[in-house]
Amino acid sequence: MLSLAQALILGIVQGVSELFPISSLGHSIILPALVGWTVEQDAAGFLTFLVATHFATAAVLFCLYLDDWKRIGAGLLRSVIRRTVREDRDAKLGWLLVIGTIPAGMIGLVLEKRLQRLFAAPRDVAVFLVLNGLLLYLAERLRKRSPARANVRDADHRIAAEVSWWQSLKVGAMQVLALIPGFSRTGSTLAGGLLVGLAHEDALRFSFLLATPIIGAAAALKLPRLVVSHNSGAIEAAVIGALGAAVASYLSVKFLTRYFTTRTLTPFAIYCGVFGLASLTLLH
Repeated sequence: MLSLAQALILGIVQGVSELFPISSLGHSIILPALVGWTVEQDAAGFLTFLVATHFATAAVLFCLYLDDWKRIGAGLLRSVIRRTVREDRDAKLGWLLVIGTIPAGMIGLVLEKRLQRLFAAPRDVAVFLVLNGLLLYLAERLRKRSPARANVRDADHRIAAEVSWWQSLKVGAMQVLALIPGFSRTGSTLAGGLLVGLAHEDALRFSFLLATPIIGAAAALKLPRLVVSHNSGAIEAAVIGALGAAVASYLSVKFLTRYFTTRTLTPFAIYCGVFGLASLTLLH
């Protein structure tokens, strides 16, 4: 069982590392092992705690982009009524997000139990964190070759104009990597966006938008079980962790949207490599 102090610390770590491309799940598994906390990381309760903190991050993103989600939702509704997305870029963006969510959603449901076993294997997760650093380095190389922004002022409309259904599925397939603790969801989807030809700023925007449906779906499946469990200790830990994650997420997204307009993924790649290798050594 997590103490409230441990829950707050893990919540803050999750809020930062979910949006920074350094793997929130990886840090949530490695950190308790490094500091010697007695946590049953492969237990269902710990997974539910992580879902609660991720949900807080998704809620922050949803609120920050509320006007955009209203517009996208209206576009989806129009496309259903008209049975077409032709000339409706808001509708197309909405369906691109639906398609991009499918791979991780399906594979997550099928492999949930197998992936959960990694929660009790922090050394394996440290290896994946090093590999995440390599992924970020390769994504940075792609960023340097990414195209100039199209002559469309709105980022969402640029994405809708440039990304095909098949390309959205490819980005969604990259998001599957984030189901493995140690790989970053932001990093993998950012790399996916660059691979399909998006400019760096637009790839980051698409990554942030993709976070909300996949995390929201996981929360819808897991959090009701926490509520009906009547486990007051687990509920309190989840609430404290979620509050910490929400504050950290808000500050992180404000920082990153400015940072990635001019700066690179290289510092995050180096961090993942160094922290992952150091963790391997300390956990030996």
